[in-house]
Amino acid sequence: MSFMKKIGILNGPNLNWLGKREPEIYGHTTLADLERGLADYAANLGNCEIECFQSNHEGALIDKIYDWAERGFEGIVFNPGAFTHTSIALRDALAGAGIATVEVHISNVHAREEFRHRSLTAPVCRGQICGLGLKGYAYALEALANQRPEVSE
Repeated sequence: MSFMKKIGILNGPNLNWLGKREPEIYGHTTLADLERGLADYAANLGNCEIECFQSNHEGALIDKIYDWAERGFEGIVFNPGAFTHTSIALRDALAGAGIATVEVHISNVHAREEFRHRSLTAPVCRGQICGLGLKGYAYALEALANQRPEVSE
C-alpha cells in the first residue's frame, strides 16, 4: 500500500484573476487551468494528492492553513500575493501550523518595485520560488511531494 501525501495549493489575493489581470506579467492561463494542470501533475507524480484554495481575504487563508494542519497535510504550495509583503498574521499561521511550505511567485518579485523585495512569509517557509512563471508551482509541488521527514539530531 502506498502512502499519498496531502499537499495544499493556496493562492492569495487577486490570483482568481489569473489570465485577465496584467497578462504581460502573469500570462493568460486562468487559475482553474493552473489547478487542473497541478492536479494532473500530482497524479503523474503518483505520491501526492492536492487540494486547492484561493481567497482574497487574509482570514480565510489563515483558516485554511489551520484546517490543513488539523487534517494532516504535509505540504503547502503558497502564493500569498500582496500579503507576502504585509501579513504578519499569515507568517504566524504558517509558523504555528508547522506544515512544510514553499512560497511561490509567478513574477520575479526581486526585480519589481522595492516594496515587493521583502517577504514576511518566506522566513518561515522551506523555500521560495519566484520568477519562473506558473512552472514554479509544479517545482514547489514536486519538492514537497519528494521531501523527506525532518531528522532530529
